[in-house]
Amino acid sequence: MNRRRNLPPHLLDRTVALVIVTFVVLGITSGAALKIKAQGTRRAESGAALATIESQTVSVRIGRPLPEVYEFMVKPENWNQWTTGLGKAIRKTPRGWVAETQQGQTKVRFTPRNGFGVLDHYVVRSTGPEVYVPMRLIVNGDGCELLFTLFREPGMSDERYAGDLEFVKKDLNRLKDLLEKR
Repeated sequence: MNRRRNLPPHLLDRTVALVIVTFVVLGITSGAALKIKAQGTRRAESGAALATIESQTVSVRIGRPLPEVYEFMVKPENWNQWTTGLGKAIRKTPRGWVAETQQGQTKVRFTPRNGFGVLDHYVVRSTGPEVYVPMRLIVNGDGCELLFTLFREPGMSDERYAGDLEFVKKDLNRLKDLLEKR
C-alpha cells in the first residue's frame, strides 16, 4: 500500500521537509560535497571523526508557499532580480550559465529541478577550486524557509568570510522582500 498517497498535502510537505532536514543533519548530502577539501588531517576509517570545514547556515523565512518560491528560484534567470553576492547578469550561454563578477566571468552549475526543495549550485571560477553551495527550501507554517550554507574556503580571512556572510544575508532578505510583494 502506498502510504504517501494517503497523507494530506500539508503533512506530505512537512514529511518531505523533515526527511531533507534529517539528511542534512546526518551529513547525507550530494556527492559533490565530497569534492570540498577539508583542512587538517583525515583519520583512518576506524570510526574516528574526519576533519570538517567551518560553515554557517543562514536562513530566511518567506511568507509564500514553498512550491511558489521553488518555482521562482529554480529558474536561474530569476536570480538577477535578487542576488548580488554571486555576481551580475547571470545568463545562459552555449556552454552553460555564467555570471559576471569582479574577477571576470564565472561559470555556475545549478542542481536540476527536483521535488525536494534542493537548490544547490556550484561556482566554477577561472582560478581555484569549484565551490559547492548547498541551499534548501523547507516548509515553515503556511510559508517556507530558505537555508543557505556558506563554507569557509581554505585561507579565507575572518574579514572576507564575514563579508561573504553579509552578502548572503542581504541577498536572502532581498529575495524575501521580492517574493512577499508578489
